[in-house]
Amino acid sequence: MSGEWSNSLLGCFNDFGICIITYIIPCYTFGKNAEAVGESCCCCGMAYFVPVLHLVAGTSIRGRVRQEKGILGSMLGDFLAVLFCPFCAIIQEAQELRGDRLMGMARE
Repeated sequence: MSGEWSNSLLGCFNDFGICIITYIIPCYTFGKNAEAVGESCCCCGMAYFVPVLHLVAGTSIRGRVRQEKGILGSMLGDFLAVLFCPFCAIIQEAQELRGDRLMGMARE
């Protein structure tokens, strides 16, 4: 637990695959991020299409990712990232969550 994100908010192209999928189907990546922190993939993916609700859900999921990974930050910071850089925020969360899955596979 370093207290910081592994990838910067503007590090979208660090994983080109996640980047392309998110820019084409953002609800898919958002749903998968939600699922990784224990929320419903389908419900969160669908919430992404509802104005205002997507901000609440996005802020909540981002906060859960930070909490799980021991990343320093605040709800206001999460909200601003989701509001002004929604795709970058989703990709950053996915990269953080994917890093753990890849490390887990390497350990096995």
